[in-house]
Amino acid sequence: MADSIAVSEQNGLGPSQFDLDKCVHCGLCLNACPTYRELGLEMDSPRGRVYQMVQVANGAPVTESYREHIDLCLACRGCESACPSGVPYGRMVEAARAELESHARRGWFTRRVRRFVFERLLVSRRLLATSGALLYLFEASGLKALMRAMGSMRMLGGLGDLVQLAPSAEPPFFFSQLGRTFPAEGERRHRVALMAGCIANVSFARLNEATVRVLQRNGCEVVVPAGQGCCGALHLHSGLREDARNLARRNIDAVLAGNFDAVITNAAGCGSTLKEYGELLAGDPEYSAKAHRFSGLMRDVTEFLGGIELNPRMGRVDATVTYQDSCHLAHGQRVRKPPRQLLASIPGLTFREMPGSDLCCGSAGIYNVVQNEMSMQILAGKMKAVNGTGANVIATANPGCLLQLQAGVRLHGSRQRVMHVIEILDLAYKNAPKD
Repeated sequence: MADSIAVSEQNGLGPSQFDLDKCVHCGLCLNACPTYRELGLEMDSPRGRVYQMVQVANGAPVTESYREHIDLCLACRGCESACPSGVPYGRMVEAARAELESHARRGWFTRRVRRFVFERLLVSRRLLATSGALLYLFEASGLKALMRAMGSMRMLGGLGDLVQLAPSAEPPFFFSQLGRTFPAEGERRHRVALMAGCIANVSFARLNEATVRVLQRNGCEVVVPAGQGCCGALHLHSGLREDARNLARRNIDAVLAGNFDAVITNAAGCGSTLKEYGELLAGDPEYSAKAHRFSGLMRDVTEFLGGIELNPRMGRVDATVTYQDSCHLAHGQRVRKPPRQLLASIPGLTFREMPGSDLCCGSAGIYNVVQNEMSMQILAGKMKAVNGTGANVIATANPGCLLQLQAGVRLHGSRQRVMHVIEILDLAYKNAPKD
């Protein structure tokens, strides 16, 4: 049934009537919605947004008010976990944004920026590497640190908040590893492909390297397919569904012929989209079956490691750690236990559960850029919960959440370290006693 619904969305714009009819307006989603919790406005709740989608589907005009309410949604999918009726809200809000995109009337400058980011930057290794080099020079010059200091004093207004969120460049970039095969340590038990991402090759190169090492330690031969690229998640969340489909086809072609036991990602936001390629390409007669095969192989790295016999040869990591669920891992992929189980397996580590750990931190792809005020408001509340745990390390499973929480530490924290679960596991393996 889901495939037929996806096909209907490919043939038209906006959420399908089948999906809209699933909502019974019970309101159990309200407390799971970050924007409703902040604003208390019905139209900025999942139930209110679905009501507005229904009105548009029934012929109501697409208004600026409708656009604002849909744009303010983080698409965190927390409402899906709370919903007893199985309303596929994530799919619906993406379809609504695709419909809004078809009505968009943007200024010249905004159109050019969007075209550059989505059609050129995210899909070009050369442009990403060039941008990364410029970002590194910006950091090395001291300007980034200066602007962050000014931003923390609010001397730059909104620009200061954006600078807080700017990622770092991590040369050497991971692009040089695309096409390589890394052998398993000891007996090979699994053969996996690693999806390296787009921006992650520049700003999370060390995380990608740590992911390779941890997989090797656990008997995996790791292949980084040469032809892969951006997963299309940011395009999909921005209403650019056809662009996302083209990127999906590229990744399927790059990976599927490799005879892998699993396809791995360390980015929960990307993983949610990669797992839904089957739905995204359901109406494509050439790629539909291949997309389903691809999605069936996709695993978040914490999910994969949680499902195999984990190498126990670790050293101590003496830290008190709390964990922030990535929305697209907890709600989009329903993966909650594996990251916690991995952390619990590390000697010396003390784990403290955070209240509301599955409430969004405000990152949500590029939401923290385009809806910066609301994002920072949500982040401030998240950091109160973090600080209340007394942890000195904040763990998460998504690069975007890492950036957001690092900004939260600078603005509201107590000098906590923010790390991916895999980085902590990598540290434990590095600390293992030598034979």
